[in-house]
Amino acid sequence: MSNSSDSPILSSDSEAWAENIRREFPILDQEVRGKPLVFLDSAASSQRPRSVIDAVTWYEEHDHANVHRGVHTLSQRATDAFEGAREKVRGFINAESTSEIIFVRGTTEGINLVASSFGQKFIGEGDEIIISHMEHHANIVPWQMLCERNKAVLRVIPMDERGELDYQAYLDLLGPRTKIVALNHVSNALGTINPVKQYVAAAREKGIPILLDGAQAVPHMPVDVRDLDCDFYVFSSHKMYGPTGVGVLYGRKSLLEQLPPYQGGGDMILAVTFEKTLYNELPYRLEAGTPNISGVVGLGAAVDFLQRVGIDNAERREQELLAYATSALENIPGLRMIGTASHKAGVMSFVMERAHPHDIGTILDTEGVAVRTGHHCAMPVMDFFKVPATARASLGIYNTRLDIDKLVEALQRVREVLG
Repeated sequence: MSNSSDSPILSSDSEAWAENIRREFPILDQEVRGKPLVFLDSAASSQRPRSVIDAVTWYEEHDHANVHRGVHTLSQRATDAFEGAREKVRGFINAESTSEIIFVRGTTEGINLVASSFGQKFIGEGDEIIISHMEHHANIVPWQMLCERNKAVLRVIPMDERGELDYQAYLDLLGPRTKIVALNHVSNALGTINPVKQYVAAAREKGIPILLDGAQAVPHMPVDVRDLDCDFYVFSSHKMYGPTGVGVLYGRKSLLEQLPPYQGGGDMILAVTFEKTLYNELPYRLEAGTPNISGVVGLGAAVDFLQRVGIDNAERREQELLAYATSALENIPGLRMIGTASHKAGVMSFVMERAHPHDIGTILDTEGVAVRTGHHCAMPVMDFFKVPATARASLGIYNTRLDIDKLVEALQRVREVLG
């Protein structure tokens, strides 16, 4: 690949660090369609390092049993592993207590839990909920459903052509009927890193709770929920090098204690009669049914992995690679970036002249390059930019400069095939 003279250059130390990390991910050591795999779809779901795979395998082969209330050895070992993962997550995001860490199936369920339980308790007819134009559908639809049930009103923070939110418009939306704000930390479709601490401060100044969707933030930058001062923070294991089917809802304890249970059964109860049910304490009161134990164990191992490699190191490396990749893509004739915010995570969405995004993705796959194509569960974003879809290359901790070079070569192939 040819680079312009002002293209960012990655240091040899940074590249060596990434190469060493990459060796920990066995799935990346394969060919696709006769070409070495280039995986650039981590925003959809990241790959797992050997340590996570081994932790889940060990649990399944040696420790599996149902957690809590078991007096036998396997149940106690499973419980220790499960609750140990909760403590790891607490430390990773600097929550005050493990009672503030609720295990859910993923970011989507975490948002639905808050929309359902918080909405039932605090939102009535005419009340307002604020979201932004760049939200994932999972941070739109649950609030729409709540508005339909409770006759509330959904307000939307506008964004500009760079993919940045209008902060003044947000301040203007905050009002006496605003009951909650729900905002993504990082846009999955655009890569925009929102200045969420500023948004939280403005909401809290008016006594308005705020939920942050951190699915695209937690794997790529340090997150300290106490420093952010947010009321709820949600994220998914599979975006941060852990298993699918498990995620985390962090909630400020004083708020969680006021939420009615989301579901009934399992560990969320202390006593049941036909006349009345006595609910358990946090966090179990919001965790009905048998949990995804092996998934939680894998999540704990993913936290260990990120702690070992250093989330600060991951952030610094990905920012270097993002600069290199953005410069390379912008030099491709006919390619237009969608989302050019001044602060971005490792997400590059783009369109090309005379090429539908699905055709781009198909041709890239023949070259062994995996990217995501479509609306990325963000149809309002696509509508705003007047495109049906985009191609999206997204970075993980294992990506290298060679991956970007291969992407650019494959995109040149797209230009050759589609003219």
